[in-house]
Amino acid sequence: MTLRTHTLLHACAAALAAGCLGATLWHGIAERGAALAFGVLVAVGELTRHHGPRPRDGRQPGDGAPPGAGTQPRDGTRIRQAAPLAAAGALAYALLGETGGRPSHHGAAQVVAVVLAASLLGSVPHIGRGRGPTRDRLARRTLTVGFVAVCFQPLYGRGTFDDWGGPAHALLLLALLSLSALCDAVLAAALAHSRTGWPFPPVLRDELRALPGIGAAVVATGAVMALGVAVVGLWALPLLSVPLLLAQLSYRRYAAVRATYRQTIASLARATEIAGCTPAGHARRVADLSQSVGRDLGLTEPDLTVLEYAALMHDIGQLSLVDPVPAGATAALPAPEQRRIALLGGAVVRQTGVDPKVAGIVERQAEPHREQPLAARIVRVVNAYDEKSRAGGPGGPLTALEELRLGTAGEYAPQVVESLARVLSRAAGAREHGDGYDDGDGRS
Repeated sequence: MTLRTHTLLHACAAALAAGCLGATLWHGIAERGAALAFGVLVAVGELTRHHGPRPRDGRQPGDGAPPGAGTQPRDGTRIRQAAPLAAAGALAYALLGETGGRPSHHGAAQVVAVVLAASLLGSVPHIGRGRGPTRDRLARRTLTVGFVAVCFQPLYGRGTFDDWGGPAHALLLLALLSLSALCDAVLAAALAHSRTGWPFPPVLRDELRALPGIGAAVVATGAVMALGVAVVGLWALPLLSVPLLLAQLSYRRYAAVRATYRQTIASLARATEIAGCTPAGHARRVADLSQSVGRDLGLTEPDLTVLEYAALMHDIGQLSLVDPVPAGATAALPAPEQRRIALLGGAVVRQTGVDPKVAGIVERQAEPHREQPLAARIVRVVNAYDEKSRAGGPGGPLTALEELRLGTAGEYAPQVVESLARVLSRAAGAREHGDGYDDGDGRS
């Protein structure tokens, strides 16, 4: 069996961690006060780590999704740096050259060992609640901190940066931290691609687009911490931690607002199920599978959020019908009737105050596929697949996919149908090998 990327990265991180822990135990801990201070900082950062809200029904993300749906963020956004204070403290320790004007003598191995031990210690309460650190996140933290420490500590120990004073030293730290942020984004994208099969370029693009937010705050705080401790001493750490803690709090509130917004849309979507217009779980299945197809086709995170909302509300027009459609199967209706229901649905969505893009997708889901935007094509194909596979019994999924392929001449977009086939095939392979994905930032 081919060695997969996430397995290789885990092995590299484990080897680096084992080597650094062994070297630290063999040589002892240098400058124990600094090691303890930064270890406490990282542990506190892990204690305040953001997990993201759980669904109200108690499910984990991805539970109850159709085959191939993968696992998507439930709040429409994903906070990629769940523990910014721990990340900033770890990077600052990797770039620490002096403490209160006195040169430090800890090496790269001690940096990795202290950060790893503190991360695990700070995660103990989360482990007790069943929400401990994941292998992907620990591997990223170990490799990123190890990279920065190896780039800085040996050269600093040999006096390479003795002539780099003032602004030059600050720029050096910022450059190394920015490079570490880029490396972390590449690692995150590689792990997601390896575990889920999502195309690597769009995933990497989304990771890079997230860097100017909390990622920039982590980089700046890490550099300021390293410089502040060099001049003032370890008492600078508590003072410099406050701005990042406040930023983390604001991000939590933002995530809570987004989660509430999404739950409101999901509740509106369930109105068709409560009224008996559609089968239970149909809207959620269509939304999950639509997001997986959208990822396969390279949609960005904002586009995926709009797609999810449109897929959740794609059948809401049936609430305006006097005579309900049998089993809610709109894909079997004549084209003019499908368009009428879609326009009714778009009108309802516009009255809810949801993003107008969502209403546009709902309205255009029944148009000829050559005239539709990509999101509307995806909703139409996935909705038809869910209806046909449910009606076809045990062999329904295969029969439904074959019917969709036969319909690519007129009704369904060929590229979307083939993307759906790829998603379903990857899901079957993942179930066979027992693979899952959890990076600790809202995807599991």
